[in-house]
Amino acid sequence: MPVSESRTAALRQLAAAGRIDEAVAGVVALLADLFGLDAQGLRINSDQYSLNSLNGFFSAGGDEFFFKFHQEDGEETMAGEYYRAGLLAAAGLPVDMPAHVSRLPGEQILVYRRRHEPRFADTLRALDALGETSPRALAAEAGLDEALLAVAQRTLHVITPEQAAAEPLHQLFHNRLVDDGHFPGGRYKRFYLRQSVDLPGLTLPWEDFAALPFVINGARYRHTLDKLFVRAAERLNPLRLADAGGVTAHGDAHNANVWDTLDGLVFFDPAFAGENVPSLLAEVKSTFHNMLAHPFWLYDPEETASRYKASVRVENGALHIETDWAPTALRRALLEVKAERFWRPFLNTLHTRDMLPEDWREVLRLALFLCPTLVMDLCAGMGRHNPVSSAIGFAVAMMAGSAPVDAPAAIDLTAPFLAALQPGLGDQLAGR
Repeated sequence: MPVSESRTAALRQLAAAGRIDEAVAGVVALLADLFGLDAQGLRINSDQYSLNSLNGFFSAGGDEFFFKFHQEDGEETMAGEYYRAGLLAAAGLPVDMPAHVSRLPGEQILVYRRRHEPRFADTLRALDALGETSPRALAAEAGLDEALLAVAQRTLHVITPEQAAAEPLHQLFHNRLVDDGHFPGGRYKRFYLRQSVDLPGLTLPWEDFAALPFVINGARYRHTLDKLFVRAAERLNPLRLADAGGVTAHGDAHNANVWDTLDGLVFFDPAFAGENVPSLLAEVKSTFHNMLAHPFWLYDPEETASRYKASVRVENGALHIETDWAPTALRRALLEVKAERFWRPFLNTLHTRDMLPEDWREVLRLALFLCPTLVMDLCAGMGRHNPVSSAIGFAVAMMAGSAPVDAPAAIDLTAPFLAALQPGLGDQLAGR
């Protein structure tokens, strides 16, 4: 289906343009056409987490429903299956089963019975705003990570490059870098190439900005942005990601896709779920978006500018970013839980089964790097970002993608996270 004929793409564009009444009418018509539902009182949510999706509430036949669809660039032409909640449930993962689902290209949409529990993202954002941690939240994260680990270990299997490449999860990574398989393309080209980067007190052409080494709060990093994008296009090519095997996974389990229930955390919106998901990518999105994207800078850039400061200068051929932004104790603790309850034991499983690539740290770094840079345009004025949140965003992206030359910046969570994952594998992997 051509992009121009994708109904979900058109509806997202209407909502983004503020044409809410038209978007509402379009969703009502879509629900009627696909499922025969007479949607009443449909409301589209204004949601900072809906960076590539649309969701809202309606009633039909006396019942209340929640709808959501994820519309990704190029999704209309893909042959892979979407929204496979059943395979997650069969594997033993906690997942909300939709009442209605459409997998038609360009018309992928899920309809759930409405729940009144908060999303885990909302629970954690409230704690961030108060500067509090929560034993309950950490226990909920630990319980989910233990379930994820059990499923990943049980379903881990050898896959072919063709099986790896067929997974829809690549829509969130490599496919955002290319057009018809050719780099540069996709969001990378559209967001950044030949654009201007407006930072506090400094404006640079993208090509100049991306070629500068970064020094973040005095700590120098090994790579430049342009080198990271080139390397990501090479190493995250779907045909190269079969080397660590495949698992059954949700793949896009950021906490806005997770209900916070009294019985534990429950997934929904498995738009990119699969059973041959390249194992090193399976929990990357949740690791970045649930921990490193907070507090505030990615999802609430307006609040970032009022809470934090950032200054930028070019000196001695490097871009120096100084900022008082820092991860909260809550996000640090959540990342430690993720490392202890999922990543470290799963990487040990890969190592034991001789399925852990030597460059696993680089694979994780590159995938983490693509999470913030390609989920939305980080350049100020091109979306929701402002110069302060843009500077912080590019700094976090660099800390995700590149190892520090010496000691990491004090605000860097990625370097200590990766250093702690597999101390038994040997020092030769440090710094990759």
